[in-house]
Amino acid sequence: MPEHILFLTGKLAEKSLHKVLESMQPTGFTYDIRQVGISVAGLMTADLVRRRVNDIGQATRILVPGRCRGNLDGLSAHFGVTVARGPDELKDIPQHFGHAGKTADLSRYDVLIFAEIVEATQLDIPGILARAHRYRNDGADVIDLGCLPDTPFPHLEEALRELKGAGFRVSVDSLDPDDLRRAGAAGADYLLSLKEDTLWLTDEVASTPVLIPAAPGDLDSLFRAIDRMERQGRAYFADPILDPIHFGFTESIVRYAEVRKRFPAAPIMMGVGNLTELTEADTTGINALLMGVVSELRVSAILATEVSPHARTAVREADLARRIMFAARDESSLPKGYSGGLTTTHERKPFPDTEDEIAELARAIKDPSYRIQVSSAGIHLYNRNGLFTGTDPFDLYPHIRVDGDEGHAFYLGVELARAQIAWQLGKRYRQDEELAWGVAVERRAEDLESFKPPGSTVSHKLRMKR
Repeated sequence: MPEHILFLTGKLAEKSLHKVLESMQPTGFTYDIRQVGISVAGLMTADLVRRRVNDIGQATRILVPGRCRGNLDGLSAHFGVTVARGPDELKDIPQHFGHAGKTADLSRYDVLIFAEIVEATQLDIPGILARAHRYRNDGADVIDLGCLPDTPFPHLEEALRELKGAGFRVSVDSLDPDDLRRAGAAGADYLLSLKEDTLWLTDEVASTPVLIPAAPGDLDSLFRAIDRMERQGRAYFADPILDPIHFGFTESIVRYAEVRKRFPAAPIMMGVGNLTELTEADTTGINALLMGVVSELRVSAILATEVSPHARTAVREADLARRIMFAARDESSLPKGYSGGLTTTHERKPFPDTEDEIAELARAIKDPSYRIQVSSAGIHLYNRNGLFTGTDPFDLYPHIRVDGDEGHAFYLGVELARAQIAWQLGKRYRQDEELAWGVAVERRAEDLESFKPPGSTVSHKLRMKR
């Protein structure tokens, strides 16, 4: 017997919900739609549902709007069936039920992220630990301590001790054999980077070496170093070195392919900073493309940096990109539909409602409260006095009537500015919510089990009335 779902909604969304569910047919479930007597579905609460829904019919599950606040476990106990939140936008219901896009498992990955603290020599121990914790929270598996040429690192051993004591895996990156010897003796897990003529270090320390060519592009020397490590049964990573664009980038990608062809099972590392740091473009796209190459070549680890201000979320981006690429490769699929986290400035489906649908909704409004929506045609502002459309908030100013209410005026200014940005870039806009910027900006966690406190404009108005 198919599942029977009761969809709860508001007056303004009821018609659209019917259309969306009808467009999904056939489905693996049957359904009813119940309008609970409020205009805006997003204002639904668990207490309101308990008061207004007396009969759930044959429902085996109840779906409420994604913004519904309150304790749904209590509702589930009250009705005797599961009560769950659907998506925030009713136009996303097909995807919620798997009719579009993919329900992705992004918990899996097979690429280690080494996050380099490039200026470790210049930071004190608390500074190094703080950076390490941030990188780990962003997805890093290994913390890399960068050594600068001709720059003393007197607290290297102490930094290693503190990081290891805090549970970090640690690598040290230097071309100075003395730095690497000290790091290995102090317990570094990995050493970057050993050339053919410094492999003697592997006889003195237990750290896993990252091997690089003796000279730029010298794959033969890298092959010999790999052969030596494999004969000795030593773990290692091989890094042919990724070069910047116009300084050998394409040829360096070819080198990675050659290493993989020569050594099918070799663990390979790719330092991605020469692309993310040295290309003036959004790093989300660069990381997505590079992690696609990493996935195809079965590269085992990357070295990421966040030196340039425009690359300040590179570790977080690489973490999401490796998960997306793993899932897509596992399903023999294109890397689409798994997550929107890397589309920070644009979205695949930015405007869920058409201009005509918004106009139809606006005609049903009978109160003075302003609603704001965005379509491909522009920004739509409406209340009972009419629907007004423009591409610049200043175009809409003549139609706004909030005389004497500075809090409301401020609120509308903020919301219209957000709406303009969303229209210009092609992003989802939802009134009363900050724009989403994918992995580039961490969103504050929101507890839908509780209710939002009054915003600053409302609080100010209440204080002024006292």
